[in-house]
Amino acid sequence: MPENRNKRQTGTDYERAAGFYLEQMGWEILEYNYRCRSAEIDIVARDGEYLVFCEVKYRSDGRRGDPLEAVDVRKQQRIRRAALYYLTEHGKIDAPCRFDVIGIRGTKITHIRDAF
Repeated sequence: MPENRNKRQTGTDYERAAGFYLEQMGWEILEYNYRCRSAEIDIVARDGEYLVFCEVKYRSDGRRGDPLEAVDVRKQQRIRRAALYYLTEHGKIDAPCRFDVIGIRGTKITHIRDAF
């Protein structure tokens, strides 16, 4: 059990680091860890006119592969469904939006805009 708690805390720490990175680029963080029945979105942010749904993946090194590769088609579908819930719940169904992925490997951040 403590191992899971450590993984969860590590994930939270890197999601906050990604949020800080986005804020440095002038983005507004609207929400961390938006949850609905079908999935969770790590970061919901505003980049100009766009609502951006960000998935954050961390790897300490390359042994388990690149963090960006962890966002497979099934994960993308879950994020899309959660984004639709978010847009509906917040009355923003017509808002322009996109899906970004932020991969963190060690201390290097790679940000893929409009990833899927």
